[in-house]
Amino acid sequence: MTWLYITLVTAFSSATADTLTKRALKEEDPFVLAWVRMGYALPFVALLVFFTEALPPLDTEFLKIVTVLIPLEVAGLLLYVHAIKLSPLSLTLPFLAFTPAFTVVIAFFLLGEVPSWGALAGIGLITAGAYMLHIDRLPSGLLEPVRAVFRERGSRYMLLVALIYGINSTLGKMATLASTPFFYALFYPLMLTLVLTIMLIKRGSLPSITESPMRYLPIGFFTALVMITHFSAIVLTNTAYMIAVKRLSLLFGILYGRLIFGEERLAARLTAGMLMVAGVFLVAMFQN
Repeated sequence: MTWLYITLVTAFSSATADTLTKRALKEEDPFVLAWVRMGYALPFVALLVFFTEALPPLDTEFLKIVTVLIPLEVAGLLLYVHAIKLSPLSLTLPFLAFTPAFTVVIAFFLLGEVPSWGALAGIGLITAGAYMLHIDRLPSGLLEPVRAVFRERGSRYMLLVALIYGINSTLGKMATLASTPFFYALFYPLMLTLVLTIMLIKRGSLPSITESPMRYLPIGFFTALVMITHFSAIVLTNTAYMIAVKRLSLLFGILYGRLIFGEERLAARLTAGMLMVAGVFLVAMFQN
């Protein structure tokens, strides 16, 4: 059960990093905050070098995996940060619940894996939860809650993030197993930071990343904690189980949205979030 406790730390740290990021986004460019989440995490993750084994042997298989993984991760991170800037946490973070649902759908179309009835029921719960997020629009029409999801830019972006993460969850585990959890927890933000640094240079936004170091350090700390605990837990259990527990972060995020930003309709959105988490657990339990 060690993986469970580690993953609960991942979920809480993820929601905390998102909340701190959203607060900083009131005054800062999303591209800068995307860099901050990786760049300011590096000093904390780098401390692991002193407590872990030497550099693991890396073969061509590892390089092939990260060549595909890193561009997808950069795209996902930029969409993620833009999503939480544009929309309330309670209308963005819950859509991460679609990650395992997309994984099931991708496996069906690409691998011909037929999902179990349990997994389909889980996808149904996730979809029902998404519908409930805008249940207040129901008097305007049966499909109005669905339309509301796609009108909310942050929700649309986070759905794309969920799709990308559905692909990356498996690739990330492959990369971790091809190296070591702590090595990849350092390699991952380092590579993303390098790519984002190049993007910031081209945008002329590079000076912004050093203007408020003390303000950004908490974001880096909790982001580092997410990465360290994520890659530690994912090699201890089934990927689907770990991701399912990690998605409890959306409930923490909804609570943060109310406590920190005064977001409305807490009860309805928390209920919708719990439905979506329940759906994630069903998908994880019955996934082929």
